Amino acid sequence: MRNRSSIVVGRDRELRTVENALAAAAAGRGSAVFLVGESGIGKTRLASAVVDRGFAADMVLMRGRGSAIGPMVPFRSLTEALMSLLRADGELDLDIAALGPYRPVLARLIPDWGTPAAAQESSLVILAEGVLRLVGLAGHDRGCLVSLEDLQDADAESLAVVEYLVDNLDRQPTLLLGTIRNEPCPALELARAAARRGTATLIELDRFTRDDLRGLAGACLEIAPEDVPAPAVDLLWAGSAGNPFLIEELLGGIVDGGLLVSGADGWHMAAQAPTDVPATFARMVARRVEALDPRAQELLSVAAVLGHRFSLAVAQAVTGLPDRELLSHLHGELGAQLVVPDDQLRDWYAFQHQLVREALLSLLTPAERARLAARAADAVDATYPGLPGEWCQAAATLRLAAGTPLAAGRLFAEAGERALAQGAANSAVGLLDKAWELLAGAEAAVRADTLEHLLYALAEAGLVERALTSASMLDEVGGLDRGRRAQLHTRLAWAAQVAGWSSHSLVQIEKARALLGPDAAEADTAPIDVVEAYLALDMPGQDQFGKAEALARRAATVGERVPLPVVACQAWHLLAALSRQSDREESTACLHRARAIAVRHELPIWEIHTLVRLGNDDAVRDGDLDRLEQARRQATNTGAVIVQCQAEQSIALYTILAGDFATAEALVDKVFATATRLKLLENTQYVLLVRAVLAAHRGRRKEMDEALWQFRRWEGDAQPQYAPRIHGLARTFCALLEENRTRAVEEQSEALRLEDATPSVLQLSGRLGVHLLLSALEGPPVGDGQLAEALASRLRWDRMYALFAKAVLDGRAGDGVSASASVAEALTVGTPYAMGRHLGLRLVSEAALADGWGTPVDWLRAAEDHFHGTDVPAVASACRALLRNNGVRVAQRRTGVSEIPAALRSAGLTVREYEVLRLLADRLGNREIADRLHLSPRTVEKHVSSLINKTGLPNRIALSEYAGGQQH
Repeated sequence: MRNRSSIVVGRDRELRTVENALAAAAAGRGSAVFLVGESGIGKTRLASAVVDRGFAADMVLMRGRGSAIGPMVPFRSLTEALMSLLRADGELDLDIAALGPYRPVLARLIPDWGTPAAAQESSLVILAEGVLRLVGLAGHDRGCLVSLEDLQDADAESLAVVEYLVDNLDRQPTLLLGTIRNEPCPALELARAAARRGTATLIELDRFTRDDLRGLAGACLEIAPEDVPAPAVDLLWAGSAGNPFLIEELLGGIVDGGLLVSGADGWHMAAQAPTDVPATFARMVARRVEALDPRAQELLSVAAVLGHRFSLAVAQAVTGLPDRELLSHLHGELGAQLVVPDDQLRDWYAFQHQLVREALLSLLTPAERARLAARAADAVDATYPGLPGEWCQAAATLRLAAGTPLAAGRLFAEAGERALAQGAANSAVGLLDKAWELLAGAEAAVRADTLEHLLYALAEAGLVERALTSASMLDEVGGLDRGRRAQLHTRLAWAAQVAGWSSHSLVQIEKARALLGPDAAEADTAPIDVVEAYLALDMPGQDQFGKAEALARRAATVGERVPLPVVACQAWHLLAALSRQSDREESTACLHRARAIAVRHELPIWEIHTLVRLGNDDAVRDGDLDRLEQARRQATNTGAVIVQCQAEQSIALYTILAGDFATAEALVDKVFATATRLKLLENTQYVLLVRAVLAAHRGRRKEMDEALWQFRRWEGDAQPQYAPRIHGLARTFCALLEENRTRAVEEQSEALRLEDATPSVLQLSGRLGVHLLLSALEGPPVGDGQLAEALASRLRWDRMYALFAKAVLDGRAGDGVSASASVAEALTVGTPYAMGRHLGLRLVSEAALADGWGTPVDWLRAAEDHFHGTDVPAVASACRALLRNNGVRVAQRRTGVSEIPAALRSAGLTVREYEVLRLLADRLGNREIADRLHLSPRTVEKHVSSLINKTGLPNRIALSEYAGGQQH
């Protein structure tokens, strides 16, 4: 007889469902499947069968489970699954470098992968994206099966990652398989919600029918189901109620008890039933335990108190058993029916089933359980000094079971603080909530310290409303000095400001200042100053810039002197943004100062943030993207995913201005996908603004409107600093590329009105650029002071248009030489900006034609050629119309025009003339050329004459020599 069936019985339909999901995952269509049911229903056995099929299909396998010794161990399930992948890395040959910035993020769970990403850049969502990319990478050519068991015991952080995977596996070659006990828990809520959304399959395992029971019993007895004696089926059904685990256990019990015996004619019930047949599973376990010697009984009782899985070292420390005796009890015939070696953790054992442990615990009196828990807690303290990792909360759980709530509360508080430091804010909240409850009778200082960490954890977990509400309890508890309470209110003010709750943030700032009083030390007020400075920018009105600058400058000075390096970096960044419009040199100096502080104090994230800002300055000043690319590389290497998004969206914007729309579009799509999946609201809003600019600079109004609709959908219109750029850099240029000058002027006027109402630190609204050119062309007149300011601007894009505006004004004043020189300078300044400078040529040519200066025909031809090639028909058509209206012959646009060299296109060569020119290279006569092109010799002669005129060459021989040179 087998103690366990070697085959899966009664789950054919469920197994087919999971097998189909496995096949789909191997084909690149990932999904999630959750197996739900009571203890003993067969979740683990079915999951193991699926893993066997995944192994047979050569899929990559990753296996994890809920905490081995208690709930709420941060990232326990994930870490175990990832470590199982690493153990197979030699076979997989993973290209870890392909993870890019997510490798340092995953180092939070896999220490061997180097220095983890900084806490502020390693949010749960970013970590989840890293796991998603890792499983996709692992299974890219074979498929990947991620099996996570006992999710009812998983921590909040692991469940958050699981939820993210469930929602994003559809295009990954990955199947996520989870098992959950059907009891109220966050994991079950997650699975049911995912099933309702259609992103997961929920399989609820029912108890066996009598036929299923007969099949399972037959598999264990190694006989056909119909040969299982009917009285045995009746007995098993009555004792198990169809629970598969209980069926097998009870079957073993009645066989061991002599009630079901094997004879020559098969299995049959004994003539007289023994009087001590167990009526319940607990009694059956008790019967097995009673058969053991007292030392073995104590060992199993200690193991049950420790948890479903238990450390051999701790069990030995509690019982004092020598190695040989300890192992003999665990591996003896009866002990082996109850516990087995853990299949993943060395020197750990696990009960055959949670029901076995529960049965053992039911045999202990409350006093016995408390006594063993106290001894176990002492053993944990002795075996693992300092209680590293999960042992801290394991000891807390044991102290609580031992009846010492204050000791347990202190340990739960310590575990919560550690979880918070690890970035597991949700687990920290759960642990600190437990500590707060248990420490009701502790001294005020201990309770205040716990509440302080709880409030920080709530803020980090995004539970800002609860944190703000709970902050009032600080006054009731006492125990914290005024300085610590002020720090806490400052932290809550920052959290509220980031969450967009400006009024709440101001309340917390007022409380912090009130606690510190008028004579507060500057080291205490500087963090408050910098929060209030950033908050000032979100407030409407024209004077907020002055207030923000005063606060930030004070915070920067103190931050450097104390030192408070993060405060100093925050302040210098804000000062750089505030001075960018008025004094570019000062702005750059502020950023260099922030970078020096970050390097000196080893703050890599702040260094990269500064590089992005310096890179933006380089890009607007010179069109140079090198520093932004450097920031992008460093962000990738350090796992700073958010900063990488910021660098890439900036690169995309300046690539649009450079006219490289295809590259910009690819970057915009990449950042948008990352930002929306990671729920990075600010990045999503900004990249949608960039997408609108991209569409506008291609003259695609429908795409621009779609991007702006999405921008509003992501609440971008709640950020007033974006509005001037929407109208000045997107809508104005879209109107110009539609040849709707009136609409362009209106959009530019709206951009300036919005900027006047609420000044913005963002640049390129057009105030010192295209606005001046439109004013020069359409009115009202440009003031000399404003033009002079624009011409001195370090914003290269704006300076280009200011020079075009100067050319128009000089030409109108009769100074054609100065006007032409300004156009030449504008073209030099505008070298990086293909669309921008050609649009400037189209606009300035109209004035040059009217006022009789410059070479507007050449400028219009260049502009027409550019806009025809970039598919902006309105501008190309307008250029051709201006040329025709001024008596210039315009070549008909035909297929093949792109093959004509730029210099010849500028000279006005038609496609047919270029075909004739190429044949002249072979010294062909008019008749031969006519035959090849199906023309008359007379027509060829006209084309040759036109070619001589347009190229300026003296005769046909020179033209033929020129044609030959063109072909080489």
